[in-house]
Amino acid sequence: MSKKYTKLASSIVQLVGGKENIRNLIHCQTRLRFDLTDESKVDTKALQQLDGVAGVISSGGQFQVVIGTHVAEVYEEVVPLLDTIDQTADYSEGKNKNFLTLAIEFISTSFSPIIPAMSGAGMIKALLALLVLFNVVSNESQTYYIVNFMADAVFYFLPFFLANTAARKLKCNPYLAMALAGVLLHPNFTALVAEGNAVQLFAMPVRLVGYGASVIPIMLIVIVQSFIEKFFNRIIPNAVKIVFVPMLTILITGVIALVAVGPLGSYVGEFIAAGFNGIRAVAPWAPAVIVGTLLPIMVMFGIHTSIGPLDVLQLTSVGYANIFGPGAMVSNIATGVAALVASTRTNDQKEKQVATSGGITALMGITEPALYGVALPKKYPLIATMIGGGLGGLYAGLSGASRFATGSSGLPAIPLYIGEDISNVINILIAIAITIVTTAVATYFLSLRFEKQENKVEKTSESVIAVDSIAINSPINGEMLELSQVQDEAFASGMLGQGVAFEPSEGKIVAPFNGEVVTLFPTKHAIGLVSENGVELLIHVGLNTVELNGKYFEAHVNQGDKVIQGQTLLTFDLAKLKEAGYVTQTPVIVTNTANYKEVKHDSFGIKNNQNTMLTIQI
Repeated sequence: MSKKYTKLASSIVQLVGGKENIRNLIHCQTRLRFDLTDESKVDTKALQQLDGVAGVISSGGQFQVVIGTHVAEVYEEVVPLLDTIDQTADYSEGKNKNFLTLAIEFISTSFSPIIPAMSGAGMIKALLALLVLFNVVSNESQTYYIVNFMADAVFYFLPFFLANTAARKLKCNPYLAMALAGVLLHPNFTALVAEGNAVQLFAMPVRLVGYGASVIPIMLIVIVQSFIEKFFNRIIPNAVKIVFVPMLTILITGVIALVAVGPLGSYVGEFIAAGFNGIRAVAPWAPAVIVGTLLPIMVMFGIHTSIGPLDVLQLTSVGYANIFGPGAMVSNIATGVAALVASTRTNDQKEKQVATSGGITALMGITEPALYGVALPKKYPLIATMIGGGLGGLYAGLSGASRFATGSSGLPAIPLYIGEDISNVINILIAIAITIVTTAVATYFLSLRFEKQENKVEKTSESVIAVDSIAINSPINGEMLELSQVQDEAFASGMLGQGVAFEPSEGKIVAPFNGEVVTLFPTKHAIGLVSENGVELLIHVGLNTVELNGKYFEAHVNQGDKVIQGQTLLTFDLAKLKEAGYVTQTPVIVTNTANYKEVKHDSFGIKNNQNTMLTIQI
């Protein structure tokens, strides 16, 4: 997160009446859109005078602060100041996405606010592992015991944190969700699990599962809670809602959680554990490949807790273990390497910090910060992790690499592989080397496609000195209008820059010049381009079309793509936009107008993408 806009963000929040006056905040391509409790508290005049604010508009129940094309950076600075609103919502949520994408986004956005706590705890555990490795602290000492549970607290009580963030994401009561997390982690339930005797709840069997450090169970439970809570909110009278909605939500969801939803991961884990034993009997090398490839997914669902004990059973029976440990070792190393490489591929400073610290802790055997803070949100590090972990696991399995004691699965665990035959530790080191190289290569090459390049093209006087003027063609077929005719004050007044507008005759936007896509909003209603000679252009299809969440729009390019003049950028269903009641006027703005002597429009009227739209005087 850039600190460039910190002061501006703070001033905006203060001048719109403070965070208590803000019910919700979203942003589109050019402006912050506030849902305010009392608009009379806004100091409009002071807002307009802020350096960095192009103007303010009150329209359609929203108070809009016009920023410009760097609105996303300002938004990122405003959000942390607003602890009273849901910070995880976005316009594109749930629209035109498959189930897997939605599931990954739900998990990663729920984890996002927790990452700092996980990273801090993970670094403590990594430091402790190093202190033990170099005999500075004994793992039998009270110091180790206390510091270790200080770090473990974040991971053990993870269901509480996730209950809060997932509930905010699903717009249900976060405190009821945390109460349900308390049911899973209550000492009395933990005692029942430890005793292991059969338990029934309303004549239904309760599966005794430990939920500490689990992820998927509480998230599934909050999903169930959201439906139950909203149902009772609809049918219970307002006069008694405050009492009966929480009561019924906790009681019914709690029963479902303990009897059905919560134990789901353990059922799957036991089934997979049985499968691992069968696979090992046929192909002893295969478990290391499977664990090396799929461990991140297993961790997400808590399945790894059912497979890990197989190593203990194997160790006690034959004196060595290779079902889970070697695959877990290379997978954790792969997670760390992928995160560290990703840290060099992103330009976002917050992402760099999360990826760097998460990568270090993953190398030490604590993968959650890297998994949930980097691999899942960015996706390509997860793919690279599975590639590198699978290949490292393949070597570890074929070579028979085994550990002779149980412990963590990171670099400090290498001594666990030292046995009577030195070749065993050499084999795990070779497996780790294969993992590091293949993961790093895979992460880098995948990043070339997946990583969003956020660097803006530098504008210098040398880049435009060769010509006196720049002609820009129309990006759309239709009637070209004066900008002042646009039915939106931010565009019509020239707050965002000079330009023109179009009344489209067809639903297609093409590149008006050779250049690069520097901004593509998730809802696909607007796109920002920069030409080879430095002209920044914003094309905004329709007015308030951000509300459609991408419905009726399709993008044919990605942010960071190079484009050539005439290339199709966006398509949209023009008829459907009109049927839905949206104004289809499409402003085309030179957002860096101040860099030029003059932005002159061509004659108004019917245009196609072969006609000149603007001439820019250098």
